[in-house]
Amino acid sequence: MSLVLSSRPSEGVTLLQLNRPEKRNALSSGLIGAIAAELTAAADDAETRCVVLTGNDKAFSAGADIKEMVERGVDALKDKKRHQDWATIQSFPKPLIAAVEGFAFGGGHELAMLTDIVVAADNARFGQPEINIGILPGDGATQRIPRSVGKSLAMKMILTGEPIDAETAFAAGLLAELTAPGKALDRALEIAAVIASKGPVATRLAKAAVLKAYEIPLEEGLTFEREAVFTAFETEDQTEGMTAFLEKRPPKFTGR
Repeated sequence: MSLVLSSRPSEGVTLLQLNRPEKRNALSSGLIGAIAAELTAAADDAETRCVVLTGNDKAFSAGADIKEMVERGVDALKDKKRHQDWATIQSFPKPLIAAVEGFAFGGGHELAMLTDIVVAADNARFGQPEINIGILPGDGATQRIPRSVGKSLAMKMILTGEPIDAETAFAAGLLAELTAPGKALDRALEIAAVIASKGPVATRLAKAAVLKAYEIPLEEGLTFEREAVFTAFETEDQTEGMTAFLEKRPPKFTGR
């Protein structure tokens, strides 16, 4: 059984569905590796301009595979392949959207935070329950949640282990949009189709520029942005986009 199901729901869009329903999509080393492998393939695929990552109607992901952790101990966390796979997911260069139904807990929430846009059903829940089993988040939550929601809510989520509902997550800035239950994937695919219609060089550069805002001081970020714009101006897509605008027709971007 494939741990990740891949499909092409529309032109330029790749859909990746986590496929461990019997384990509520718990992130075993195998599943993390499968996600990384699929994203590597999508990064190399010129036909893929945007990727949507989803689970099922009950869970995006329950988080880490606790059974695997108990069996392997801390070695499961120290595993170099695991770190490489998480790094591959984090560095995926194309736009990446999460569609969340049900819950995204622990590593599942951390996985969602690695995407660029999160769309969730309004009955979804998000949390970091690691404190309840005597540990703490280890795949980015202690660093990424405060950057999104501030210190106070981040501390509450991490120190109590209590989940927050989708409306709270949306108000705090963890989500881009809320939908009715069962509609998160549909909406994510709509957004992905819009992004896929844009110039792929420009979308990759824009993503990289926004992410730099979390890593470097403002002046350095502004310099990075200007250099990215200069790069975009050297592409055929820039010529096509501006020509199409003046000719009042839809542009035909090729990624060159």
